[in-house]
Formats: sequence, structure tokens, C-alpha cells
Amino acid sequence: MTAGQTRTGAALAVLLLLSGCAVSRGAVPAPSQDSKYLYVWTGSSDSTAPDFLAVFDIRADTGRYGALISTVPVGSGNNGPHHTEHELAADRQLFANGFRSGKSFIFDLRDEARPRIVREFADQAGMSHPHSFLRLPNGNVLATFQMRHDASGMHPGGLVEMTPAGVVVRSSPDAGPDVPEGLRAYSGAIVPALDRIVTSTTDMDDTNPYRANQVQIWRLSNLELLHTITLPPGPLGDESDYTAEPRLLADGRAVMVSTFNCGLYLLAGIEGDQPAGRLVATFPRKKDTYCAIPVVAGSYWITTVPSYPGIVSLDISDPAHPREASRLILGAGDVPHWIALEPNHRRLVITGYGQLANRVLLAKFNPATGALALDERFRPPTATRPGFDLLGPWPHGAKGAGKPHGAVFSRP
Repeated sequence: MTAGQTRTGAALAVLLLLSGCAVSRGAVPAPSQDSKYLYVWTGSSDSTAPDFLAVFDIRADTGRYGALISTVPVGSGNNGPHHTEHELAADRQLFANGFRSGKSFIFDLRDEARPRIVREFADQAGMSHPHSFLRLPNGNVLATFQMRHDASGMHPGGLVEMTPAGVVVRSSPDAGPDVPEGLRAYSGAIVPALDRIVTSTTDMDDTNPYRANQVQIWRLSNLELLHTITLPPGPLGDESDYTAEPRLLADGRAVMVSTFNCGLYLLAGIEGDQPAGRLVATFPRKKDTYCAIPVVAGSYWITTVPSYPGIVSLDISDPAHPREASRLILGAGDVPHWIALEPNHRRLVITGYGQLANRVLLAKFNPATGALALDERFRPPTATRPGFDLLGPWPHGAKGAGKPHGAVFSRP
């Protein structure tokens, strides 16, 4: 066991101290205005057609609520559109990856109704296949890259900081004696108050036998890898496997990490020499279903739970003892995966697999109570059920059905 993996009484003491701290409601105030548009990063099922960004009108007072108003095709198809940024930055430049091809794309959303693509890139700083894009306090973008390749083969990737135009500023490979070859940088959370970055370790290649039950702690100021820690299992023995999405809580210091095996962990001591994690909640899972994307809305943790299938909000005002506040059950065969939160915390966008493979849903969220409800208004005028079926044809001329993944709301 390495020094970075050791969990001592000191780390547990910090964890207990954190356990008694409440995350104050409203610590990060949200804007009051609604978003006007929804942007959905979409793959084309027609192999001859380009992938595209779809733009939906979600203004309540225009008579066009839920209307598709434009699409922005990229220069190629079969990219495997995957993650975008989870929220739109102030500069309104949106990073989106095509994980299958290894290409990433930058969209300019300053003209909200008619975005344009401004750049695409592939490998950066010797690393390939970026997965998640995180905004830094200086406005730059930090990307987690899954792989790094050299003459000896494929290795763990690392972190790359880029300008909003996609120009590399600095990078840090995920390398060292404590880093297993099967580990991959997956997603992350930026913790400016503690000068830290927390990343998860799941490989997008599901044939990799690595359990990915670790998180990594980096120094934000110089991208130095400080610790690789293994999360403890829960009663089932594998709740810690396939770490997914770290999220910074509303106090600006506490971090929780979800796993694809439906565990939820509270981290402690990430600013020190002996960080540790503790399992604080689990969700049910069935064979071949995996919990996925969470968001934090004030003192609520909202996440997808495909085994229901649905979306759940947890009250995390005491992060060591989450309590379910609300549950939104979706249709049979729906496999929710991606969710993103409107800046004012009033709505969520949902995409996924199964019966959601070609659909986009909106949900309503009450930031005061944590209550969730399906947005029944978000549908085309002739639709008999909520949601938008991405079946085409499309404004850019293509006809194949769309496969949505990453999605984000416009800024007020």
C-alpha cells in the first residue's frame, strides 16, 4: 500500500469533522432568469451524414416551446458524440468530444440561436481521447485525456489545460509508480479553495479488467499528481468500482464522487497528505445498468438511476447522511444517462440509452424542496408524449435519426 493509498486515523478524523458540517443552502446563488435555448450534441445514425449540435427553443413565452430551431453540423460523422461541458461558460465557447474518433469540437454560442463551429482538434500534448472538459478559475479548459501513447504502447493519459480556443497551455501525464497501467482519467472536479483537482479513473473501453475503484488528487496550481487513493467497498463488495463523476459541493470545499456501480462517496482530507473516502449512499442496480451523471443544485445531489428507471434528488445538507428528497420515474425501457442543470436550477435535460437512445427529455426541479417532475410541455405540437424524438429530417439537410448525448442550457 502506497503513501497515497493509506487511510489513517488522521484522515478519518477529518472525515468525521466534515461529516458534522452542513452544506449551507444557497451558498452559491443561482441566477433567477430562465435559459432561452437548449444545446444537444448529437450523433447521426446515417454513416454518410455529419454529427451535429441541435438547438431547441425553451422560452416559455414565445409559443415555440420545445421547437427545434437550428442545427450545426461538424465536418464529419461517426465521431461518437459523447461529453460536452456540463454547463456553458461565460465566454459561451462549448467543448464537445467525439470519443469514437478521438476528435473534439469547439462551438461558439454567442449568437444563441445560431451557433457556429470554430475549431476541431484531436491529440493534445501527446495524449488522445479527451473525455471531460472542466472550466478553470482563469477561464481556461482542463480536459481529462484517457490515453497516452508512445513507442512502448498505450499508457494512462492525464490532464491538459487549454485556452478557450483549444491551444495547449500545459499538461501533466498520469504517470508514476502508484499509477496502474489500466487506469484512465475519466472526469473531474476543480476545487480552487483547496488548490486541488479530483479525478475519477474509469476506462471507456469496457474490456479493460481494471476495477477503476480509485480517485486521484492533483495540485491545481501546477497539475502535479499528488495521490491515487482506493475507495473502500460497501456491503456488496464492489460499490466503489468504476469511479464516475466527482462534484464540488456548495461550500466550495467538500467533494463527493459517484461510481457507475451506484455508490456515492464523500471525500475528506484532499488538501492534506492522507485523503480518504467514505461510502455515504448507494442506489439499486440491475444487471447491465449503471448509475451515471450527477449534478449538484445547492444542497441537493441529483443523479440518474437506470434501474428504476429514473432520476433521484438527495438532500445533502448533511453530506455524510444524504436523504432522498424526490424521485422521478421514467418510462419502461428508458435508460437515463446524461443530465445537466439549468443555471437557475429550475430544469434538467435528460438523454440516455434504450428507449431514450433517440430522445431528449426535460424535467422540472424545485431548488427549495428538491422535487422533480417531468416537463410535460417539452414536445413537438403533434407529439402524444413528453420529450423530443430526434428522428429527422434536419435543418442542415441530413435525414438519419439523431443519437443525443451531452447537452447544456444557454446562459441567461
